[in-house]
Amino acid sequence: MGTVFSFDVRAEPTREAVHAVRRAVLWLHEMDRIFSTYRPDSQISRLGRGELPVEDSSPEVAEILGLCDEAERLSDGWFSHRIAGRLDPSAMVKGWAVDRVSSLLTAAGLPDHSVNGGGDVQISGERAPGLPWRIGIADPFTPGQIIAVVSGRDLAVATSGTAERGSHILDPHTARPATGLASITLVGPRLTQVDACATAAFAMGDERARAWVCSLTDIEAFAVTADATAWRTPGFPALAV
Repeated sequence: MGTVFSFDVRAEPTREAVHAVRRAVLWLHEMDRIFSTYRPDSQISRLGRGELPVEDSSPEVAEILGLCDEAERLSDGWFSHRIAGRLDPSAMVKGWAVDRVSSLLTAAGLPDHSVNGGGDVQISGERAPGLPWRIGIADPFTPGQIIAVVSGRDLAVATSGTAERGSHILDPHTARPATGLASITLVGPRLTQVDACATAAFAMGDERARAWVCSLTDIEAFAVTADATAWRTPGFPALAV
């Protein structure tokens, strides 16, 4: 998927635990073969070229396209998996894949874990008995620095911004890079929705994103604008650093 996935599983390294992580990794590789826009032979690439009908694709393809349609409706068109005529559901696939892997680990009896896909994280349970997980939010203007820390249990944390990949998020209405925000971090229950909403909010820009995220249920936000001003919604679960 063009990024790095990592696992932090707080459990004894039993044979069953190791096998559960291996199964999750194998599943991720299979999803990469289906959805990677970097592979010309992936199902999503073939679908985009009109070589493969949706009904002949893996069931996950129809699921992802349906989730993309839902996100587009929720965001009034600010989330899009088709920009300038090109099919690319990557903004949905990554968060969905992390979310699914977290569920696989929990089902395998490993409830205390963190799964990170390119900086977007699903945390489950605790990092140690009685201790919540802590997720750092990168300062978009100072490489290597943390601007805030999210602390909690059973949360999804997704950041869209320019810190790692520059201006890579496009305004779907103009197909030009979005410029109103330097970064926006959303926190909510599951990464499938949280990651997609973070992408849409970043594309919206500062003022529109503020109003929109406040209308969402069970989602809080922390943002840094293009002029380095920070704001957060009242319920954002963060510790200042």
